[in-house]
Amino acid sequence: MERARSVLFVPGHRPDRFAKAAAAGADAIIIDLEDAVGPAEKEAARGHVVDWLAGGGGGLVRVNAADTPWFVPDLAALAVHRPAAVLLPKAEPVALRALAKALPYLPVVALIETVAGLLALPELLRHGAVRRLAFGNLDFGTDARLPGTGGVLDMARFQITLHARAAELPPPIDGVTVAIDDPAVLSADVARARELGFGGKLCIHPRQVEPVNRGFAPTDAELDWARRVTAALEASGGAAVQVDGKMIDKPMITRAQALLAEAAR
Repeated sequence: MERARSVLFVPGHRPDRFAKAAAAGADAIIIDLEDAVGPAEKEAARGHVVDWLAGGGGGLVRVNAADTPWFVPDLAALAVHRPAAVLLPKAEPVALRALAKALPYLPVVALIETVAGLLALPELLRHGAVRRLAFGNLDFGTDARLPGTGGVLDMARFQITLHARAAELPPPIDGVTVAIDDPAVLSADVARARELGFGGKLCIHPRQVEPVNRGFAPTDAELDWARRVTAALEASGGAAVQVDGKMIDKPMITRAQALLAEAAR
């Protein structure tokens, strides 16, 4: 979960899809009790999740938001058969404290979907339960009264990246791309998120998994450069060295080492 690139949603009221989602190649799955499930199906979906976890199934669970009548029953249902982590929607300090009190020691992925949640990131990240941040771009755009869910929200994305780094958390997870059948849009969204420091993306269809995994992995060109930097440093015995006509300094060495470590993972 903490290093996942692709994180695939599966509706909580569709238990027939749980195993298929788990086998789709995503680094992690999220069984969704919130947006994907209508009010009339909330209780049944909760039961399906409990059955999946009791039977040895894995993954994260997105519970309903704290301002809904389903939040407390969701937490109670997860108290016995615990998922790998909980995805907390509309993550804000009061909701996080309630979750952590009901489910102590359970890792939390805080989904930043509100302006209040973004502004409260320092407080959220002081809580040890939060292991990673994710960006709920659709809800955030609505709450911020901003049109669109792409580049217009990049300032928010960058703040999330900076706060995650300051808290020494893994790179955050970007929000969804709703264009399921447009690979070019997905590719552009992944590239932009990676440039902004994100390390993964929420997926809403299995077809998005492989492009997301590929897009967040180091490219062949990056790995070639990293290997040449490493080789040049070894050959120089640690002395100052140039690669591609550029002096290699400590930040570039750190970058090369990080790329090779990511490829090894």
